[in-house]
Amino acid sequence: MSDPLSHPLSPQDCLVAVMIAVSVSDEDIRTAELVKIEGAVNNLPIFANYDIDRVKTVSQTVFDLFEQEDGLDALFGLIRDNLPERLNETAYALACDVAASDGTLRESELRLLEEIRYELTIDRLHAAAIERGARARHITL
Repeated sequence: MSDPLSHPLSPQDCLVAVMIAVSVSDEDIRTAELVKIEGAVNNLPIFANYDIDRVKTVSQTVFDLFEQEDGLDALFGLIRDNLPERLNETAYALACDVAASDGTLRESELRLLEEIRYELTIDRLHAAAIERGARARHITL
């Protein structure tokens, strides 16, 4: 069997990788975050033809990269190489939804979101709108 990293990531793999990265950024994967990722993969049109079994492979790739000193840079390299630019805002929106899903934005998540904005060249105004939408979707009474 071939190494999963020997094949380029699909655009959907990249979106999953960004969501997983936000979830593990604080070293504590919360149930709400996993439910959000699963819901996105199961319900969003971008994942209509996505093989759900790939989530495990992509997750392991992210975990492996996060154990390396320059793993985050390597992850962003993979994403930049395999995610069409027109999906950069989609990736950021999904990242914001995962970060907001448990009701608390931790410092490590905020730092990673900032890094994602920078690496995917998300315009500051667009980022603010995406962040506001995530906040509105995840507010509680």
